[in-house]
Amino acid sequence: MNMEFLIQSFRPALILICAMLLFNLPTLLYKIGFFLRGMMYLAFCTDKKWKKPQDPFIVFGGILKAENEAHVVTAAAAGNNSPYEEIIERKTIYFVRHGESTWNDTFNAGHRSQSTFLLGFIPGLIKACLFELYLILSGKLDSWFYDSPASTLGMHQVDELSQFLKKTGGGAVDDKVAQHVALLNGNPEAPASKILCSNLRRAVTTIVGGFKDRLARNNNREKILIVPSLQEISRNPDTLSITPAHMQIQASWIDKAASSLAICDFQLTYTNQVDMSLHEGNKPVGTNGLKRMREFCNFVFSDSVKENYIIVGGHSIWFRSFFQTFLPYEDNHVSKKKKLVNCGVVAFTLLKVVRKSGQPTFMVDPKSVEVVYGGFQ
Repeated sequence: MNMEFLIQSFRPALILICAMLLFNLPTLLYKIGFFLRGMMYLAFCTDKKWKKPQDPFIVFGGILKAENEAHVVTAAAAGNNSPYEEIIERKTIYFVRHGESTWNDTFNAGHRSQSTFLLGFIPGLIKACLFELYLILSGKLDSWFYDSPASTLGMHQVDELSQFLKKTGGGAVDDKVAQHVALLNGNPEAPASKILCSNLRRAVTTIVGGFKDRLARNNNREKILIVPSLQEISRNPDTLSITPAHMQIQASWIDKAASSLAICDFQLTYTNQVDMSLHEGNKPVGTNGLKRMREFCNFVFSDSVKENYIIVGGHSIWFRSFFQTFLPYEDNHVSKKKKLVNCGVVAFTLLKVVRKSGQPTFMVDPKSVEVVYGGFQ
């Protein structure tokens, strides 16, 4: 009798839910597709699996020594038996980690103590799942979990980064920081720089919001180039892009709320100043992070990137893996062990040399790594 009463009580709600699902059938099917894709990545993705490559210092040690002694590196300067035929090429890279995401808010302690996080985990997960259901029922092609957007806290972090850049170093008297900030701001007296970004929404939001003054000043003359090789290294659903190939990114509900508060008109910038021409959808299931990191290195030294200063919007595991792979193995820099904080910025010099076989080798100059904003947690 009680069961029948419950069924009768919930029948109107069930009918309403079914009607809404049928009305928003395209969204439901899209989300089901994303769920299945997410399960496939969880089961078969090899993103974190690769054989540890050779220590880059084995290649660069002798060449750097010759360069320091002669100030000019040629094949002859390196010795007649040298396997290298080109001088060391250099690019200055700025890694900018995204602000906190909704996935981080649900599954990571972040700024919270471990006890606070554990006590709030189940309520937070329920909240996230209910909100995901709301997005489906309301027909919104958005998600809390897949390609998770910047959270409300993440949006505040993005705004703080923007304010730091606007104040030209946040009051810092360090000349080096001031020079870095001038370049990040794209000031006329600073060297030319190019902005690259991951195809995941939280990274794009961070670059769009954090560098809003630079982008507004340059209007449609400057675009953020989406580079697929920067997609985060993980099998989790939050690292899968929700944006179809070559389509423009759509503002999340949090982006829209921030736009209404005049923090930044995210959708306008996504439409006008984000170049999606290289975006081909999601990373292949059979790829791995090492392949993408090498693709990135090759890309920044290619003819497609003329600038010597590159600003990169991306992710903590990808950045940490990059330092673990391309810093000399004997170097114990903190970047190998700890993540860059949300919206943190770190600068370094990336070195390239080409073997006679045509195979390029890359290394991060350990003396060049400098924290511009935030640091490592």
